[in-house]
Amino acid sequence: MTSAPLRSRLRWSGLSRQELALIVITVFWGGTFLIVHTAMDHSGPMFFVGVRFLTAGLLCAVLFWRVLRGIRWREILAGTAIGAAIFGGYGLQTAGLQTIDSSTSAFITAFYVPLVPLLQWIVFRKAPRALTLVGLALAFIGLLLVAGPTADGFAFGEGEILTLISTIPIAAEIILISLFTAKFDLGRLTVVQLLTAGVLGFAAMPVVGESVPAFSWVWVLAAVGMGAVSALIQLTMTWAQRSVSPTKATIIYAAEPVWAGVVGRIAGERIPALAILGAGLIILGTLVSELRIRRRGVDAPVVSPSPETPAPPP
Repeated sequence: MTSAPLRSRLRWSGLSRQELALIVITVFWGGTFLIVHTAMDHSGPMFFVGVRFLTAGLLCAVLFWRVLRGIRWREILAGTAIGAAIFGGYGLQTAGLQTIDSSTSAFITAFYVPLVPLLQWIVFRKAPRALTLVGLALAFIGLLLVAGPTADGFAFGEGEILTLISTIPIAAEIILISLFTAKFDLGRLTVVQLLTAGVLGFAAMPVVGESVPAFSWVWVLAAVGMGAVSALIQLTMTWAQRSVSPTKATIIYAAEPVWAGVVGRIAGERIPALAILGAGLIILGTLVSELRIRRRGVDAPVVSPSPETPAPPP
């Protein structure tokens, strides 16, 4: 007797609290572009990055001072690697914001979306799931529609090029966080990565010929405020990506330019209808990435952490 053919159906797995946390910080993240762009009229990019992440690191050091006493060299090295990626991504992005507006920066930055699964595929030889690829494709098409109406034909100048290059270390940051957080202490890792990014920002100033800016409450409030937001964002990312895969996290982060566009709209920018369509595709891509193929009659295996999360190094 032959068994009846298995029937397949799609179900939505729902959002975990870690995924919801990433969605919330993405809203805040999208609103930071306008703040940084405004601050660049009063400060150089490397100095701003230094103050921003040193503030964030010191705030986290106060929060996690008890666990820092037992820090190990492997945790310092792991945090330094993540911090270097943070500096590379935000340093180049901030430099680009000197010459391009906040919306354009957000749109170009979002091109790191396909880089995460691509880097995972190249480095770890781990191909993403089919539905994840569909979700990524939808999100990426949405990003193109959002960016297209305001990108002026993508006639890239220095600011656009710097921002585009910044997407590489930003993608690397997401992968490194997922690599190390499963093995090392959350508080120690967060403090080291933020302090590293801040120190590298100040160290880069003489290299690029940047001097300390004149005092201005604009860059002081922006840098310190962004430092607090950065601490919250990095802490949440590091905690959430213990159980959220890099690819799924990237899908959630894909909504960042949507929120940047909302902030831009509030500030007086007009969002075209085609951009609104793109935003809808980004959200659709997020939902598609949450779909699972479940075979009736077969129990789905429970995997922890997420099966797409690469294993930490030995």
